[in-house]
Amino acid sequence: MQVTETLNEGLKRGYEITVTAAELDAKVTEKLTEAQPEIEMKGFRKGKVPMALLRKQFGQRLLGEAMQETIDGAMNEHFESSGDRPAMQPQVNMVDGENWKEGDDVKVTMSYEALPEIPEVDFSDVELERMVVKADDAAIDEALASLAETVSDWKKRRKGTKAKEGDQVVMDFVGKVDGEAFDGGSAEDYPLVLGSNSFIPGFEDQLIGEAKEGEEMDVNVTFPEEYGAANLAGKAAVFTCTIKAVNEPVAAEINDELAQKFGSDDLAALKGQVAERLEAEYAGASRAVLKRKLLDVLDGKVSFDLPPSLVEAEANQIAHQLWHEDNPEVHDHNHGNIETTEEHTKLAERRVRLGLLLAEIGRKAEVEVTDAEMTQAIMNQARQYPGQERQFFEFIQQNQQMQQQLRAPIFEDKVVDHVVEQAKVTEKEVSKDDLQTAVEALDDE
Repeated sequence: MQVTETLNEGLKRGYEITVTAAELDAKVTEKLTEAQPEIEMKGFRKGKVPMALLRKQFGQRLLGEAMQETIDGAMNEHFESSGDRPAMQPQVNMVDGENWKEGDDVKVTMSYEALPEIPEVDFSDVELERMVVKADDAAIDEALASLAETVSDWKKRRKGTKAKEGDQVVMDFVGKVDGEAFDGGSAEDYPLVLGSNSFIPGFEDQLIGEAKEGEEMDVNVTFPEEYGAANLAGKAAVFTCTIKAVNEPVAAEINDELAQKFGSDDLAALKGQVAERLEAEYAGASRAVLKRKLLDVLDGKVSFDLPPSLVEAEANQIAHQLWHEDNPEVHDHNHGNIETTEEHTKLAERRVRLGLLLAEIGRKAEVEVTDAEMTQAIMNQARQYPGQERQFFEFIQQNQQMQQQLRAPIFEDKVVDHVVEQAKVTEKEVSKDDLQTAVEALDDE
């Protein structure tokens, strides 16, 4: 077997690998010899089938396996000896494959872009500032008020007042299609919150600004084509509604009783829990700001060649994502080619550079994502599919690409933590508004 270099330009590499016919034949013989003791064939005892007959029966199939294994072995040996790490899957092509026949040498070309040598970075001179926000009384009171709204009571509006969005309408109704009442289309004393979208599209809209206590009104709607009941799908219906009450929402009082509804002993305990939650949210936002500052510093500290294929792939992904953000009505990918701009390429270069740097830092520091961390990440994602958690788990287990998508951000955050531990970090107490401004600035960059 012979490996000849054909290209060495920047990060681009090219090689020609030649596997002789004799090497392939020896590999096939080796495989047949290994399998011979277990093979049974009519007219021969187990393990006694002649080699010539085995070669005739299985040689052609084993030749392909031998060819693949030999080439894979040559590639692995090359990467081990050269120390190269390909940026993407190497391109391997058989030379004159259409004319190749058994007994010929095999020649393949291999090309790839090598990952660059990434310089060591001294983190001791990295200076960062962590924004710290304490949960003040105003923020706690605001959060408590929001909690109180989630357990709001209802207060009857003055008779004659028209219902508003967010109000609760208590009513009797009878639904008819073609003048005939249908099963499930009637109810008494039904409490409907306007704007909840719990009824057929268009139903609640006709009550908003019109429904008044003591009045009767008709609501005209059309069942959706995909409605669950086939006898109603796509049909026009009239609901005769008798409005018995119009109620406005009234937030619950902020007291010990409210606290107990949320599992706290009293209001003081609830305030403590709210403060902890708020400060955890502030800490998360502060970490995002700190991480961006760190990445900016690291981006300015290193410079190395970037694999063009990685930059191109990242630029295309950025352009594609931004195009969909500008065209939210398009949900598929049948939109033709999206041209990348200089801005896309510049951002892609930053992402690739930082991605390679963080990956190298993590590799040298032996940063790993644990099974427990992966399980937690999968569970967090699975919550987005209520009732289908098990199917989601099975999907992730069978999909290496999805596993990598979940693992990558965890790995990156662990590497960032590793770097922050070695940097000089000072804390600065700021207001919630200052932190919010810093977070909003992240989206503008």
